[in-house]
Amino acid sequence: MQANEWFRIWFGSPYYDILYKERNKEEAALLIDKLVDMLQMQQGSLVLDAACGKGRHSIALANKGFDVTGVDLCPVAIAEAKKCENDHLHFYVHDIRLPFYINYFNYAFNFFTSFGYFKTMREHNDAMRTIAQSLKPNGVFTIDYLNAHHAEKNLKESETKTIDNVLFDIKRWHDENYIYKQIHITDKEKNVDETFTERVQKFSLGDFTDMLSLRGLQVEHVFGDYELNEYNLKESPRMIVTAKKIIRQ
Repeated sequence: MQANEWFRIWFGSPYYDILYKERNKEEAALLIDKLVDMLQMQQGSLVLDAACGKGRHSIALANKGFDVTGVDLCPVAIAEAKKCENDHLHFYVHDIRLPFYINYFNYAFNFFTSFGYFKTMREHNDAMRTIAQSLKPNGVFTIDYLNAHHAEKNLKESETKTIDNVLFDIKRWHDENYIYKQIHITDKEKNVDETFTERVQKFSLGDFTDMLSLRGLQVEHVFGDYELNEYNLKESPRMIVTAKKIIRQ
């Protein structure tokens, strides 16, 4: 765990918020509505939003009547999220590779490919351990991840965007293990010229099944998009997996 990890720096940048400003609270609320119905979540349930960012999904969950705790390693994001705190919505700066609450939550979520960033499988397994340990027996974890097969096939190799007078020159590529997105930023008004590179591991459904099983979580559902349609290996843009914490005899 290093201070110069790309996601620590990039997710705290104001340009991250500018580039991804279309990710709004309304979009998050629509997904939450569908997941709450599908999971038949009970009012007052304790919920963990792991790697919550600025908390748009946490807020949507709290608005549905749940007691929600959001954690993220980015202090800038959590500072913004804390502006929305109330008696049933709480935010903390925390790295999910490290233990958190134990046997506490009824549900845990990890939204919008907020996983797969770490350098080693040990770190990814540590994060999965934290989430699994945080759940009560029979608790349910849902992870929302990109479908690597679809992402490869539909990779847009380059594009440019100008948002709020900032130029973003974006390039994408992939290798055997990762999908990359390089963002070159030119902000003439502030004399900024810098580059960030996102890197996400190509985890398959089998990979997640193995990681979850190692931590006592059994896969129950797999969906392929935010409408919660059936997952298709080649065609689905997302891979949304729900798994239950099994009580071992």
